Amino acid sequence: MTQQPPKHDIDESRLEVGKPKDWAAGVTGVLVSLQRGYQQMGAGRTVRALRVLNQRDGFDCPGCAWPEPREIDGQKRKLAEFCENGAKAVAEEATKRRAGPEFFAEHSVEELSRHTDYWLGQQGRLTHPMVLREGGTHYEPISWEAAFDLIADTLRGLDDPNEAVFYTSGRTSNEAAYVYQLLVRSFGTNNLPDCSNMCHESSGAALAASTGIGKGSVTLADFNRSDLIVVVGQNPGTNHPRMLSALEEAKERGAKIVAVNPLPEAGLMRFKNPQNVRGVVGKGTPLADEFVQVRLGGDLALFQAVGHLLLSWEEAAPGTVLDREFIDAHTDAFDAWAAGVRDLDWDRVDEATGLDRQQIVRLARMIAESRRTIYCWAMGLTQHKHAVPTIAEIANVALARGMIGKPGAGLCPVRGHSNVQGDRTMGIWEKMPASFLDALDEEFGIRVPREEGFDTVHAIRALRDGTASVFVAMGGNFAAATPDSELTERALRSCRLTVQVSTKLNRSHVVPGRTALILPTLGRTERDMQAGGEQVVSVEDSMSVVHTSRGRLAPASEHLLSEVAIVCRMARSLLGADHPVPWAEFEADYDTIRDSIARVVPGCHDYNKRVRDPDGFVLPHAPRDAREFTGTKTGKAEFTVSPLEYPHVPEGRLLLQTLRSHDQYNTTIYGLSDRYRGVEDGRRVVFAHPEDLAELGFADGQLVDLVSEWNGTERRAAAFRTVAYPCARGCAAAYFPEANSLVALDSVADVSNTPVSKSIVVRLERASAE
Repeated sequence: MTQQPPKHDIDESRLEVGKPKDWAAGVTGVLVSLQRGYQQMGAGRTVRALRVLNQRDGFDCPGCAWPEPREIDGQKRKLAEFCENGAKAVAEEATKRRAGPEFFAEHSVEELSRHTDYWLGQQGRLTHPMVLREGGTHYEPISWEAAFDLIADTLRGLDDPNEAVFYTSGRTSNEAAYVYQLLVRSFGTNNLPDCSNMCHESSGAALAASTGIGKGSVTLADFNRSDLIVVVGQNPGTNHPRMLSALEEAKERGAKIVAVNPLPEAGLMRFKNPQNVRGVVGKGTPLADEFVQVRLGGDLALFQAVGHLLLSWEEAAPGTVLDREFIDAHTDAFDAWAAGVRDLDWDRVDEATGLDRQQIVRLARMIAESRRTIYCWAMGLTQHKHAVPTIAEIANVALARGMIGKPGAGLCPVRGHSNVQGDRTMGIWEKMPASFLDALDEEFGIRVPREEGFDTVHAIRALRDGTASVFVAMGGNFAAATPDSELTERALRSCRLTVQVSTKLNRSHVVPGRTALILPTLGRTERDMQAGGEQVVSVEDSMSVVHTSRGRLAPASEHLLSEVAIVCRMARSLLGADHPVPWAEFEADYDTIRDSIARVVPGCHDYNKRVRDPDGFVLPHAPRDAREFTGTKTGKAEFTVSPLEYPHVPEGRLLLQTLRSHDQYNTTIYGLSDRYRGVEDGRRVVFAHPEDLAELGFADGQLVDLVSEWNGTERRAAAFRTVAYPCARGCAAAYFPEANSLVALDSVADVSNTPVSKSIVVRLERASAE
């Protein structure tokens, strides 16, 4: 028997705050995993699902993109090759709870819009295609055929294909992503924003300029060969928990770990691995040898200071610090970079980082003495105005030490969504290179558009301004994932038509366009039966490994279609039976999609054969594989020169970052327990240093409104409880999506256009509710 979904919303008055933990996982993580599975799926279904999660004959975790061990690299998968949050993700998808036509008949859209994201997500799986007619108050059932006709009629009625926006979530499979971008381009637009625009777009932009390819340059096996692992702006204990096992193994082999973060995160302090004795009955494994508590946005200054020290030590003792052989043979613009960091303003470094200079020296010395260094980062770096130069500066330090294309070393952006990297490989990007578009033309005898499309921020602006009026989302929760929540919701509601391809109810369904469709789809955990038999899909992890995923559970409803089937039927309705793309064949047998991928997508030759290897295959990466940098403008790795930038915060203000609770994944809220930070039964909290709170005239536990200040405008998020927390001085944190409303739409990172969610200038005011 599974527990029923909640009937009432979060009662923030029940919120409790205790002492934060200094360790992650342990037996508690196992018990929580099993408890959530039992509540959502029941005992038998929990066992059946978790037994094959991340196994070679099973399905890929619908959570993060951390890779699985590969036998070819001498690694073995564990019997339980998943983490607590992976188990929660499976429980949410494989739940026995249902939100069918009866649910929507009972609840109007207006009523649903008043509920929290947690309540919406806990109502269960969507079971039928539903439509909200213009002027209607409730979603009602619609046949698949009628839904596709409605979409086709609306799209054909536009004056220009660029009036439609087609969004993609990172959980979409490679096959679905490939046919989706093909549909969109066949229709005549490159408006393909995706969740990468809001997370690792800055990584791709920086790495493409520095190394010629916008992906990381390490494999999982490199962690066992590394001497030093520097983890910057990342919280693996919550966001990528299986990474802790890799860090633990690296420590056991003698590696040192540095954590660079404005908040102390339990997962980087100590790991109690529940799959070994030390983690169950012992104290676990201490991880971080050095905790560098940098101020928000101070990472660029930190790594310029590290570069300055490395250069000064090299110039004092030539040939002892920098890898001159690598620099001379494989890089360009070293002298310009060296001139820039040589003339460093240490006073500005002090202000930007808030660090003791001796700690910066210790970090630089660790980097100088390491023979094999890996640099990992996540959204703590990518969501600042100067995110791209910050990541480029880390690349500069790595290049100066020759840490690209070397076993045990490299650059490792850790993706936060299970196939966001694969989606981009398959063509989900508003500005794919001409070579990819040319290959599509040749493959299908069509002419796809070359005009650059909308990214996420540009899409919201177009919807706001009325230059776009149709919004289609292949998965995800656009309304809750994007910045400037009130503006974004108004933009969605102004649409002529919104279409959400989803597994569960979320915020985006209750901020509909004038007409709205909900199209329920199969989840990663479910069997996918088509005319050609049972199908498998494929995904790409953070380290460019492509492998299969095969759902094992019965679908939640007989009325569900796979994402591939939804796209292919939508295409046939929109483009007609005579369109040269074989949509019906693609739907019937996904091997035919993979054969096409093999001819179009670089590095995917023999796709069907290689992806069926138990470990899949690794996409080529010239900098990693051969120290070749053909993708840059000079054919060499590029040192970049950047001015020292960091946020300047007026007196009486704090610099706020948005982050996840331990009980959520992206916008999906699993529960109300952020136990590593000591927060239970609530979400509207703001973490700040106790001395900052006192100086601002507030007490721990006080109710406040958060007011962001940007470019002469203000945005308010009401009724947050202060939590005295050991943040870096001058910095604060709050959960998203609750704090997304504080991020101005036009506050974006240079180059990447990523919303600046990690450096929001805010002031605290006594809550208007008091």
